[in-house]
Amino acid sequence: MAKFPTIFSEKEPVVKEMNEVRIGESVVGLKDNLVKTAILPKTSGELERDINVQGNVKIEGAVYARNMIIDSGPTEFLSAVYAHNELHIKNDALDTIIFRKAVASSGTVAALLLKGKCIFGADINASNVKLKNCFVAGSIFANEIQLENSIVLGGCFASKKLVLQNVVAGTFNAPEVSAGGVNYLLYPTAFSVEPMSCLPGTEFYNITLADLGALFKNEPEKTNTGKIRLDMEADSQRTVLVDEMDTKMLLHSYSVASRVLVSDLINLENMENHFLIISASLGSQILKTYSLQKANGSKSDDLSLENIAVFFSKILNGSVQLRNLSDAISFDELRQRYL
Repeated sequence: MAKFPTIFSEKEPVVKEMNEVRIGESVVGLKDNLVKTAILPKTSGELERDINVQGNVKIEGAVYARNMIIDSGPTEFLSAVYAHNELHIKNDALDTIIFRKAVASSGTVAALLLKGKCIFGADINASNVKLKNCFVAGSIFANEIQLENSIVLGGCFASKKLVLQNVVAGTFNAPEVSAGGVNYLLYPTAFSVEPMSCLPGTEFYNITLADLGALFKNEPEKTNTGKIRLDMEADSQRTVLVDEMDTKMLLHSYSVASRVLVSDLINLENMENHFLIISASLGSQILKTYSLQKANGSKSDDLSLENIAVFFSKILNGSVQLRNLSDAISFDELRQRYL
């Protein structure tokens, strides 16, 4: 399995180790640095400090900045990152940028990458989130979310608007949702307040019953598993929610649950899907790296954040093919199961 580029190669080591950041300037510039301490404001003046990461940087402590600009990778943040106004990764950034813990901003988190890759190992919380060619192991919480060629293993929860273009997502919930390209959902149901708006040719597939564990191990998929084509009109249902104050809210749900009778014929525990997803979302909290056991007794590639990101990227770009799951079940199968 192909891997993301190594964060720091042996040929190009980090050359400047910093145990304490003592910079009174309004901009902290980092290049070829290993920062052992947190970069947090100690005075009111440091609340206005910007950080510019220029490449080959590793920061072990938590980070605060008014604005954070990342010119290029390789860059790795081992602790939480907060940018008050904006966290911006330049479009032409190269190599890989990894955030191991949560990322937040009162303003915008933007990573519209053309060549490089960005991996978020936990949740993103901001007013606006714009991602392209990114992987998010957690969920995204924002007013407006724009995703293109990206993977979000958790949910995309927008309080105003959500835009999806060639995306793998766990689920989503937003008042307004628009979509284009080919998209995949990891969980059975997603929601919007207004009916979803889709460009011509837009496709949605639910891969709740796809045998992701077998595909990760490069083994044949189990029987009665695969992706299910979603018809965003036919598979949409109107649901009215009522809270304790008797306030009613109308939601449109998009689900395959009503027609996936075949799920009763599958041993979901043996598919290892949830373990695969949890290994990515909890990667920074797990003390050891796990792998999946193959049928011949050997081990799969490590369930590292980077390897799981590569795997879902292959699903998104089509190099890992998911077979189609028919919703037609023979009577003999049902009789053997229930009679």
